[in-house]
Amino acid sequence: MAYTRGNLAVKEKASQERVTQQRYKETTKVVTRRTGLPAREKFLYLITLVAVILVGGVMMSRYAHIYDLNKQAQTTLSDVREAERTIADLQVEKEKLNNLVIENARKLGYVEASGKDVIFVPRSTSTTNSTGTESSSDTANK
Repeated sequence: MAYTRGNLAVKEKASQERVTQQRYKETTKVVTRRTGLPAREKFLYLITLVAVILVGGVMMSRYAHIYDLNKQAQTTLSDVREAERTIADLQVEKEKLNNLVIENARKLGYVEASGKDVIFVPRSTSTTNSTGTESSSDTANK
């Protein structure tokens, strides 16, 4: 007796029945037709694609503009730092030259002015005539 799937009470089928069942095999084939997208749906997809491309282009151009502004800001900051270094160097040089002026004047024999030695020169506008003589508005009043 055959042992079939755990059940011993199953009647064994004749071998001829098995052969007759295996003579032909019925096959079915499922045919599916793909229908194309409707024109409106295609148009909707196209408009969506164009909108996405436009938004992406606008965003990329804005990021490029921001990048350019950042680059300009960095170059400006580096120029400012360089100018500050130059100004600091020139300030040091100015102090050195101011100290050298006093020393050079003493070497040449100049003496510092005291309070009664100070001479005040009035400021006047002078113009040269075509004859080469100077005329001044202050000299005409004297």
